[in-house]
Amino acid sequence: MPEFAPACTDWLRPPACLPHGQLDLPPNGARICVAGLVLVRQRPGTAHGVIFITLEDETGTCNVIVWKSLYETFRRAIISGRCLRVTGRLQREGGVTHVIAERIEDISWMLDDLLRMEAT
Repeated sequence: MPEFAPACTDWLRPPACLPHGQLDLPPNGARICVAGLVLVRQRPGTAHGVIFITLEDETGTCNVIVWKSLYETFRRAIISGRCLRVTGRLQREGGVTHVIAERIEDISWMLDDLLRMEAT
């Protein structure tokens, strides 16, 4: 379980996920969870197998770094997930905040639940 968990929100949010707009609250190195829609997946040839994912929620965007060894474990979620939940360590360096992924879950099924909630 993450060291830093946010307060409750008004909409369906994956349990213990920190809104991207609050990534400045936990200390550097804290273990956190974030979730959001996948905007970008990048695997530059110059990055030696590192994958960069940009997630978006209702409060902003979040940069996720996935090391090559972790990619093999969570390959299916990384490639096919439209909405991901990422557990990892917060890293702040040079004014940029990243989440260094430790676990990645495909939570795309939650998008369908959001549509059902809006329809009622």
